Amino acid sequence: MSDCIFCKIIAGEIPAEKLYEDDEIIAFQDIAPQAPVHFLVIPKKHIAAPADVSEEDEKLIGKMIRIGAQVAAENGTGDAFRVIFNNGAKAGQAVFHIHLHILGGKDKPWRM
Repeated sequence: MSDCIFCKIIAGEIPAEKLYEDDEIIAFQDIAPQAPVHFLVIPKKHIAAPADVSEEDEKLIGKMIRIGAQVAAENGTGDAFRVIFNNGAKAGQAVFHIHLHILGGKDKPWRM
């Protein structure tokens, strides 16, 4: 999508501090981190939100989670990190390109 900031990052039109990239996935530092480790994992395929994931996307979404865990470990979180998908503006989704937040680097930072 031409107006999607994450599509522009994927295309190289907007710089990002990349932590991982392959043919399907990119992970990069969040520009407004909420934890010592806070990065995003996105598919290169434009999917607007978690509610828009189709059956054909299931493997891709699983890969996002696996890569998120891998990059989290590489960035010092060990096995303690939070995984967040927001769906819709009322849930805090600000960019309508599905993205996974990985947050970690401190003990028990969140309560639910």
